Amino acid sequence: MTGSEPEMQPMDLNIEHLPASHRFQAIVDGRACVIDYHLSNGVLTILHTGVPPALEGRGIAGQLTRAVLDHVRAHGLKVEPACSYARAYIDRHPEDRDLLA
Repeated sequence: MTGSEPEMQPMDLNIEHLPASHRFQAIVDGRACVIDYHLSNGVLTILHTGVPPALEGRGIAGQLTRAVLDHVRAHGLKVEPACSYARAYIDRHPEDRDLLA
């Protein structure tokens, strides 16, 4: 073994927006991975990012967050990352800071 780990390739997720449930969701290995949000006055507040422990480390939360931010941008909204994961994601992606409410 060389001591270097192979770079993880992102999974190809089918992310659904479920507006009636205020949720973005991907089903991975039969389990729901989600971002729950609240939308009011043009601000989408990310309340919770949830990936089951058995699925962590695959980049799923990042892809869900990217889908939400792309939705926010496409619809002329702003975002409030109340969830600590979403806040950290935006901190790591300065190109998305213009979306902050």
